[in-house]
Amino acid sequence: MNAAPADQIRLLDVQDLDVRLQQLAHKRKSLPEHAEIDSLTKDLTQLRDLLVAAQTEESDCAREQTKAEQDVDQVRRRATRDQQRLDSGAVASPKDLSNLQHEIVSLAKRQGDLEDVVLEVMERRESAQERVGELTERVASVQSKIDDATGRRNAAFEQIDGEVASVTKEREVVAASVPADLLKLYDKLRAQQGGIGAAKLYARTCQGCRQELAITELSDIRSAAPDTVVRCENCRRILVRTAESGL
Repeated sequence: MNAAPADQIRLLDVQDLDVRLQQLAHKRKSLPEHAEIDSLTKDLTQLRDLLVAAQTEESDCAREQTKAEQDVDQVRRRATRDQQRLDSGAVASPKDLSNLQHEIVSLAKRQGDLEDVVLEVMERRESAQERVGELTERVASVQSKIDDATGRRNAAFEQIDGEVASVTKEREVVAASVPADLLKLYDKLRAQQGGIGAAKLYARTCQGCRQELAITELSDIRSAAPDTVVRCENCRRILVRTAESGL
């Protein structure tokens, strides 16, 4: 393949722009905010799970408290009715009177036990409510950090994407001045060689693979016509000759 030396030089300009686009893509992918957001999101997920568990516990305690208070009210009403019967003098039989008094004492004990249950449930519910409040604040704090990191990431995206657009446009202009067959070979090699399809021959060394060329290879390149497109024997990339090639 033949191409004017100036066209081969412009191919290096295309390569430089492609390297810049690769760097920008890597920069966009490796922004520190990505890891920060991932870590915070994991924390947020765990906190939300804990919050749901705490809210469920608080809700269970609320139902348990309601049930216990209803039990207390039921016993209290029954005790009140028994006391009213006792006070009314309507119970004349000594045996019935004794049974009624015994039931009043039993109900009083039952009421006391149930009131203890209510207090215990209230304490557990209060603890659960405090836990809900604490976790709610922590969820809000982590979410705020995520929002902040996301804002910084999006701002970085905007800056990088703007530069990508500018470099891409410049690349289109420069690439349009390179012969189509040379550009096609370059793009093919770039895909095969990790993004580097053309490299400068500098001080007898291929800047693509960083290998110094053998004497016989240098001799062949030295004798080749200026418009001959030469390739590195080691990495097969296009070698572009300049005044600094050391030939």
